[in-house]
Amino acid sequence: MNHPSGASRRRGPFRAGERVQLTDVKGRKYTTMLTREGYFQSARGSLRHSEIIGRDEGSVIETPDGHRLLALRPLLDDYILSMPRGAAVIYPKDAAQIIHAADIFPGARVLEAGLGSGALTLSLLAATGPDGLVTSVEQREDFARIATRNVESWYGEEIPPWRVELGDVADVLADLDDASLDHVILDMLDPWEHVGQAARVLRPGGVIVAYVATTTQMSRFVEDLRATFSFTEARATESQVRTWHLEGLAVRPDHRMVAHTGFLIIARRLAPGSEPLLEKRRPAKLAYSQPMPWDAPGAEHPAPRTISPKKLRRVLRDVDQRAHIERTGTAHRTPNAVEDEAKCTNPKGGRSATAPVDEAAARPAGDCAARREDETRAARGDLGGDEGADEHPSTHSEN
Repeated sequence: MNHPSGASRRRGPFRAGERVQLTDVKGRKYTTMLTREGYFQSARGSLRHSEIIGRDEGSVIETPDGHRLLALRPLLDDYILSMPRGAAVIYPKDAAQIIHAADIFPGARVLEAGLGSGALTLSLLAATGPDGLVTSVEQREDFARIATRNVESWYGEEIPPWRVELGDVADVLADLDDASLDHVILDMLDPWEHVGQAARVLRPGGVIVAYVATTTQMSRFVEDLRATFSFTEARATESQVRTWHLEGLAVRPDHRMVAHTGFLIIARRLAPGSEPLLEKRRPAKLAYSQPMPWDAPGAEHPAPRTISPKKLRRVLRDVDQRAHIERTGTAHRTPNAVEDEAKCTNPKGGRSATAPVDEAAARPAGDCAARREDETRAARGDLGGDEGADEHPSTHSEN
């Protein structure tokens, strides 16, 4: 499929191979990938994708059974909440806080430790733009593959400068030059382990950000930050978003809200030779018990959440299928396409996040490109394929 690139991806009529968000009269939202042979089905209405393709965004479509659906392209926060995920995502409300409170500016050099499913990366790339560089570090190859697919699906071929590094963030930080970064963002269980290296690679005035889930993690990170005497006093926040019911004069908060998801801790790098401004005051009683809870014998350390192999296989299958639909505009796949796709996929720059372990056995890049071209042409019917001969209902997700 010859999809538009850049801002043109968000404009014009709906096209096969792109996502659409359908909203019913109850406000339920469904995100689905449009295919030429696809069929959307829900309790609030069903229709063929061909009835959406070619229509302008914002169209209200009446289904054969009398229901009405609003068709729009999903916004970034809609996409983040509906995209396939392996690891938990940073919610849009927290990503917005990071972008603005940490001042992720156009052209910034940012290191993100903990790529996860790529939710924060989407906002970082939009903020740094074509003149910046985002380096994302992820230990798990399967998570990096999912995140890479999610970023590629949102940006298409014009992804702002981005590198994916597989491995330990300590090793990546050790390879960086002194004062070479503007921002270091630590979205991980033990961000305090990397405070020293972060201080070295941050320029004077650079920003360090930690995103943690518990007060114990927050306290330990801040205390280790203070112990370096290299940062300003940290500021910790959490954000809560509440929607409102609006109907004439019946204006009231909704009964549900997005409350605590995590704590943000932000501090800035001091110039070499400078010491932080410390207020001389007596700490609260028992504020510094001996030993601190995390140093006590038998103290439990945070453990990473596990994801079942079955769910992980499903998410990987979903992101590969979505990439195929975006490329061809059809859900039909040739035999062994999933396996070949994994062999031909690499993240933008950095180490491979999706190449097989035995890379020598993988197809050369030229063969992959030829296979993709043949698959695309076959889906369009240029190689004798019968377009739409097999109907595959496209999967959709409800936000």
